Amino acid sequence: MGFDYALVHIKYTLPPAIALTLLYRPLLQRIDVYKILFLVTIAVVSATPWDSYLIRNQIWTYPPNAVLGPKLFLIPIEEVFFFLIQTYITSLLYMIFNKPLFHPTFLVDRGSAVAKTEKRLLGRTIQTVLVLLFIAALVALNLSAKGKYLALILLWALPFTFFLWSLSYSFLLNLPTSSTLLPIVLPTFYLWLVDTIALKKGTWMIASGTKLNIYLWEGLEIEEAIFFLATNILVVFGLVAFDYSITIIQSFPNLFASPPELPSPILLMKALMIDSHHYDGQRIAGFQSAVERLKKKSRTFYLASATFSGRMRIDLILLYSFYRVADDLVDNAETETEARQWINKLTKFLELAYLQHEKKHNISKQQATIQKFVEENFPHSSQSALQFLPTRYLSPKPFYDLLDGFKTDLNFLKLRHGKLIDNFPIINEQDLELYALQVAGTVAESFLELAFYHTRAKTSLDQRKRLQSAATRMGVALQYVNISRDIETDAKIGRVYIPALWLKDEGITCEQILTQPFGLAVEKMRDRLLALAFKIYHEALGEMVGLPPEVRSPMKVAVESYMEIARVLTEKNYQKKDGRAIIPIWRRLRVAWRALSDYSCF
Repeated sequence: MGFDYALVHIKYTLPPAIALTLLYRPLLQRIDVYKILFLVTIAVVSATPWDSYLIRNQIWTYPPNAVLGPKLFLIPIEEVFFFLIQTYITSLLYMIFNKPLFHPTFLVDRGSAVAKTEKRLLGRTIQTVLVLLFIAALVALNLSAKGKYLALILLWALPFTFFLWSLSYSFLLNLPTSSTLLPIVLPTFYLWLVDTIALKKGTWMIASGTKLNIYLWEGLEIEEAIFFLATNILVVFGLVAFDYSITIIQSFPNLFASPPELPSPILLMKALMIDSHHYDGQRIAGFQSAVERLKKKSRTFYLASATFSGRMRIDLILLYSFYRVADDLVDNAETETEARQWINKLTKFLELAYLQHEKKHNISKQQATIQKFVEENFPHSSQSALQFLPTRYLSPKPFYDLLDGFKTDLNFLKLRHGKLIDNFPIINEQDLELYALQVAGTVAESFLELAFYHTRAKTSLDQRKRLQSAATRMGVALQYVNISRDIETDAKIGRVYIPALWLKDEGITCEQILTQPFGLAVEKMRDRLLALAFKIYHEALGEMVGLPPEVRSPMKVAVESYMEIARVLTEKNYQKKDGRAIIPIWRRLRVAWRALSDYSCF
């Protein structure tokens, strides 16, 4: 009995596992736990017979004075734990690198036909290489005892690798290289170092007659290096296949109407067996357009959306994409008449969209009518945002309120073209609040409706009303932050959202803000807006504890990400880009991590 192998875990495997757990814990969701348990189970079950065979045939051994004693099929309990802890560490690294990604956008390659052909060729080539390596290992096993250990590693690992690669290479090759390569390389290199220490100390040993005596570096046998590389590849390929399956299940309601939150292994395999020709290509294109739009126009929201999961995240992105499209159509209009036409077209679209839910018959005909209307009346780049708006479980009122808010902006278009108006649209604080309720409170209300629809928690009618009230107030606070940030950029397009009476108190006019949107007076107005935003934020924040657990922390991330803009604006010496305050990515991540840490949603 000895403690050498146990000390390897205490010194080298448990510390990174604990550190990664603490780092990822705020982001951890039920599906993540399920994924890790799924992979760990497969790793232990698949490696145990193979490892037991190696020990039984004395290809590798563990000195009795290096292990505690308990064994599973001749395998020291410390070795069984190694299967578990390695899979756990690699899984956490993979999830950290993949958390920001929106996987539905990678279901189909957006490259050229040539690029797609090249990827298919690469996939088939790697399949061929894996088969040839397997045959070579089979031959080597019978040719020389010296290559026995390496041959057994390959004969064990290659079938699993071939299977996982064949299932998911079309998805894997679409993912950013860093999201799959780094979770393989980092733990592999680290475990090479750990293995070198253990081999030199004699914690475990390879029988001299079964190895090639080739070293990657002093103390590290080439067989061991290949083993750790192969096992980490298997873990990452397994995680990719799992995510591929989950993404298919969550992305296509036409294929999986009401999937469970934690799909069974049978359902996971069923999803992977579906031919990609059955995917809804237009829906995937809609995902891709939405993500591109949000990355350009609402990066803060897009990053915050990564803390949501499943269909909740999908619908949030589709919903916010619609809001961005609607806002851009009106904002980019050259004339008041054009802007009003867009508002009328959006109104007509909403009428058609909600009419189909009222009439239960001829749904396909109604959907065709909606599609035709969208294609004939909206730019191609914005059509998917309308077509995939999840109106089925969202009430229409917030959308119509939003369009009423857009009508406030029409007066600014009159000013842009030299038309006289009696007053600027935002005269007093009540006008400001109404406008913020219409263009931002409505967004928050729709988000909350999605949360109620997609979560397991049951909330009473009174509780929902309180949460909706708090959500709309929080939306107002966030809009005040946007207005305070965009004073300069709004002035460039002829808009001033600071109440005219506030400006009058300082002896300045809206016209002066348009020509000179900076200076002490403007900073005073900005501070006043931010003070109001923080006041409303603190009033509404307490109600967030009543949100369904699955969305409580992610919702706080979304809120805090915007409120961090307000905090930056109060610092005065902040960085700007195109007239707007910018927040470094490290600061965004810190805010998200803190927000998630405050509330336990698991």
